[in-house]
Amino acid sequence: MFLSNVTVFMPSVLTLIGIPGLESVQSWIGIPFCAMYILAMIGNSLLLFIIKSEPSLHEPMYIFIGMLGVTDIVLVSSIMPKMLGIFWFHAKEIYFDSCLLQMWFIHTFECIESGILLAMALDRYVAICYPLRYATIFTHKLVAQLGTVVVLRAAILAAPCLLLIKYRFQFYHTTVISHTYCEHMAIVKLAVENIRINKIYGLFVAFTVSGFDLTFITFSYSQIFVTVFHLPQKEARLKAFNTCIAHICVFLQLYFLAFFSFFTHRFGSHIPPYIHILFSSMYLLVPPFLNPLVYGVKTKQIRVSVVKMCCP
Repeated sequence: MFLSNVTVFMPSVLTLIGIPGLESVQSWIGIPFCAMYILAMIGNSLLLFIIKSEPSLHEPMYIFIGMLGVTDIVLVSSIMPKMLGIFWFHAKEIYFDSCLLQMWFIHTFECIESGILLAMALDRYVAICYPLRYATIFTHKLVAQLGTVVVLRAAILAAPCLLLIKYRFQFYHTTVISHTYCEHMAIVKLAVENIRINKIYGLFVAFTVSGFDLTFITFSYSQIFVTVFHLPQKEARLKAFNTCIAHICVFLQLYFLAFFSFFTHRFGSHIPPYIHILFSSMYLLVPPFLNPLVYGVKTKQIRVSVVKMCCP
């Protein structure tokens, strides 16, 4: 590594400082973060175990919930060990290539999570709006195909972000990242070279994934509500609506945190950095923590399976 007075040439190590302005209390912040991380791992692992061991849950809706659990486990595990190392052990250094790999994991599995939520919305749309055709449309083959498309889309869209940093930038203003994890724009802003292409592609991916998924999720649930409100029996309306409540809760909390983090990072110059960093970290931690709780409470079949397992 060659150092000049102004720039760093091809750094091999970067430094994550954590939450700027809150360095003195980061060890305390790590306690609730660690608790949510442990509960997220336990909750999602339990959810996967129940879905796998209970034959009655081998249906498309529960398979998607299981896929969401796997995504949450990988996503939270890609950031929390290093984040807690920063908070508690001042282990701030990270290899440049490891930082890029963490960035790719984060953005890939964010995209996968959004795609799974879209697949779940389509599943509920067909189940409620076309119940007689549901079994013939949503087969296990279609579920596998949707899962493959969601994973490939995420991996393909996230890969150029990694390559554009790795092979376009050679000189960096600094090696210090004011963040708790390796976020795309946080790394890009370190570069001396023109970062316009990286910014444009980052916006393209964000609006392509979020715009496409959000549009079809909104359309699906709007059609579901229209169908539900036209059901003749009140009990049928409540039952149909109740099957969608868990999905809607997960969908709302994920996209609320995602859009807040996205817009404050790019346009919230008046917002203190520690607010942005805290919300960015919570955006990746809170959904994996809440998802198993939401599905465990609101999905009757999963709730019954948990009771059967605890009280055979």
